[in-house]
Amino acid sequence: MSSKTAFKTLPWQTSHREKPRRFGIEIEFSGLELHDVQQLVATHLSLSAEESGRYRYKISGDPAGDWLVELDFQLLAKMGEQKFKADSITDNVQESLESMLAAVAKQLVPVELVTPPLSFAQLNTVAELIAKLREAGAKGSSESLRYAFGLQLNPEIPAADENVLLRIIQAFVCLQPWLRQRENIDFIRNLTSYIEPYPTAYQQKILDKNYQPSLAKLIDDYLEFNPSRNRALDCLPLFLHLDKERVRAVTDNKLIKARPAFHYRLPSCEIHQADWSLQRAWDGWAQVEMLAYDQKRLQQCMAAYQHYMAKIGSSKKSWVSEVEQQWLNL
Repeated sequence: MSSKTAFKTLPWQTSHREKPRRFGIEIEFSGLELHDVQQLVATHLSLSAEESGRYRYKISGDPAGDWLVELDFQLLAKMGEQKFKADSITDNVQESLESMLAAVAKQLVPVELVTPPLSFAQLNTVAELIAKLREAGAKGSSESLRYAFGLQLNPEIPAADENVLLRIIQAFVCLQPWLRQRENIDFIRNLTSYIEPYPTAYQQKILDKNYQPSLAKLIDDYLEFNPSRNRALDCLPLFLHLDKERVRAVTDNKLIKARPAFHYRLPSCEIHQADWSLQRAWDGWAQVEMLAYDQKRLQQCMAAYQHYMAKIGSSKKSWVSEVEQQWLNL
């Protein structure tokens, strides 16, 4: 790419570690073979790749950490790590089963590109990779009724302080209807349970101006209403990082991996569309942080959103329109 993408700058520049913030990105797509994807990524980044299973490649050499290219199918990935013996009947049967699963998975399961935690400046590298993957034939969510692919952002938290974390969640709740419309999520992905909004009762609880929980209370309340990963903004990895025992007392789901970051799952991946880019998801998230950063404006927006929720007959369209007119930082 000859020009850099102008990603919106976030209001919090440093992390809870008092270092420049980092951002993990996960991109799901189809249309390309694993081997071809890892080769494209490794070549573009001038890194070395190695097979760490039949359905996973690790691309190493980046000071930020390892990149991964894998088939997003936990059972198959686990089977792909096993070694078979040619003279074992049991292994031969399992190998045949794996081949059958792989054939089915190829039609339904996305290839996933997972970045290490990257600096803000490295976002352009991901944008360049997306363009190259599109040119190579990568397909996104709306390309087929079989797909429900997403692009997930993992922004490192700016502070481990309950007040900051709560404000970001509150801002997300207020802006989520606008974000959903902006992302133009395809019909099939909307039908899945992957990106459900928070329950209305939880939204009402945390938007109350008198809600000022301790960190322990914030986590407990979240777990009470959201013990599932399938939320448009998944806080379980973050809360697992902050208080492992508290989270594991409610869920032992091994897919929840501790990390000091929010897990923003809402955006779809439409990598095959020329006008789709990382910037769409990024700039949407930036609006969440900008609203959260301005405490007075956030309180006003929360009051307006509560009024909208309480008003009988209010349409989602009316709130989206109000967000666009009053609550965005353009």
